[in-house]
Amino acid sequence: MAHAYTPGLRITDKTLVRKERRLPLKGEVLTAPGNRVQADTVVARTDLPGGIQTVNIAGILGIPPEDVRRYMVKQEGDGVEEGEVIARSRGFFGLFTAIAKSPVTGHIESVSDVTGQVIIREPSSPVEVDAYVDGEVVEVFENEGCVVQTVGTFIQGIFGIGGESRGELIKVADTPADILTGDEIDGSCRGKVLISGALVTREALDKAAKEGVSGIIVGGIDDRDLMDFLGYEIGVAITGSEEKGITLIITEGFGRMKMTSRTFELLVERVGKRASINGTTQIRAGVIRPEVIIPLDTGPLSDETKKESPGLEIGSPVRIIREPYFGALGKVLTLPSELQEIETEARVRVLEVQLEDGRRVVLPRANVEMIEEGRSVIR
Repeated sequence: MAHAYTPGLRITDKTLVRKERRLPLKGEVLTAPGNRVQADTVVARTDLPGGIQTVNIAGILGIPPEDVRRYMVKQEGDGVEEGEVIARSRGFFGLFTAIAKSPVTGHIESVSDVTGQVIIREPSSPVEVDAYVDGEVVEVFENEGCVVQTVGTFIQGIFGIGGESRGELIKVADTPADILTGDEIDGSCRGKVLISGALVTREALDKAAKEGVSGIIVGGIDDRDLMDFLGYEIGVAITGSEEKGITLIITEGFGRMKMTSRTFELLVERVGKRASINGTTQIRAGVIRPEVIIPLDTGPLSDETKKESPGLEIGSPVRIIREPYFGALGKVLTLPSELQEIETEARVRVLEVQLEDGRRVVLPRANVEMIEEGRSVIR
């Protein structure tokens, strides 16, 4: 059977997910291989060094750099408070005394006899890394982190904002074509991940953030509503660091976009289960897609379910990503091997797709993305 590689989104009902959880710098790992962990279990921690502040003691006191140590009230390693005197000149008969104060709270890291400057290190900041998903620790990186493995449902989105979050899945839409407004959101949604339909409004986003909703999974969003909600326009960069108190996963695209039936049905089947979501998105080199992971109470996968996707082939579900059929879903009917001429007079590889409404269209292969429903290992 003919097949070809085409990038696409993964929508799998049951797959093996492995997530690396690493510290930004070396620290302490708090777990071991074989341990069962919850999504909010802290698996590693470290301290990020605080910032440094320099104080020109020689300049402030009007003394040579090599004499600075003689006038220090605080020595290397001593803790200091903001505004505390760290050096003082003796003056004449107690008059004309000059003092130098610490600009921050911290400790004195070094005193230079060459420059006459003192370096004050601010307090370190603790950093903790949690497991992100319910699962089992299968590997540990010494002083760095671990790998958490789980079997569950895995769904990728097109775009997202907000970082890692988690919560119980609840349904706030009856069909994948519904619009989510503020009327469907109340105090009962606090800490939950909402399954919506084709569009989330600006009003709904504001209400969700106010009510403490953990996340929203929806087909589409108006780009103006997104910009108004964030307060700025997102450029070509990586998302995920937005501090709006909510994670948003867009599964189809911008505008009113009916959520894929397969995605909606999978999510609805998992209502009541705990989901881990991440809106981080990068659309250039090193593509990162937003994701939804729903751990399942099930045994290990068989070897058959771990097989890798063969790529685009006859029968593969696809989404069209170019006009005039942008957003339409269908299945591959044929994959001609011969190059064919298109409207631009370029000769390219094409495929024939049967759309959900029954129409058959011939398109360049670059105009589609595959919806991967296989069960290969997700990393």
